[in-house]
Amino acid sequence: MTSPLDHCAYIGLGSNLESPVDQLERAFVALDRLPLCRLTARSRLYASKPIGPQDQPDFVNAVAALDTRLSPLALLDQLQALEQRHGRQRLRHWGPRTLDLDLLLYDSTRIETPRLQVPHPQMANRGFVLIPLAELAPTLRLPEGRDIATLAREHAQDDLRILLPQR
Repeated sequence: MTSPLDHCAYIGLGSNLESPVDQLERAFVALDRLPLCRLTARSRLYASKPIGPQDQPDFVNAVAALDTRLSPLALLDQLQALEQRHGRQRLRHWGPRTLDLDLLLYDSTRIETPRLQVPHPQMANRGFVLIPLAELAPTLRLPEGRDIATLAREHAQDDLRILLPQR
């Protein structure tokens, strides 16, 4: 049941190691089990080319919507702990990973701290984030007013492939 204390957060998911589709499927279940969180929606899964070093497998990406009572930093802590449980190692910038979880949006809040920037600073340039996000929330706007659906259309030609239908 929703209360006035609930917040809506959007999480970007990505994996390109150790059965990426399975990694994301397990991550959706784990997100729903985080303390004071409930998974309310999930996008389809998309395959995309890696950003940065190209000597790695393609990524599988998706977006999840969560209702949460956690603060943004407490949610970030939970997401990073979940990445660790999935064997995430940070060996090189934009390198391969078992699971990457990014806090994309938290209500319409802007956050600028050394540990966390919300909205995610690169999300407006990434089709693998915008297209699944627009699938979940086509009327959503970034805090400064840009429309997610319009941004997603600008990335419609990005090299994304739908892997699985939405559940």
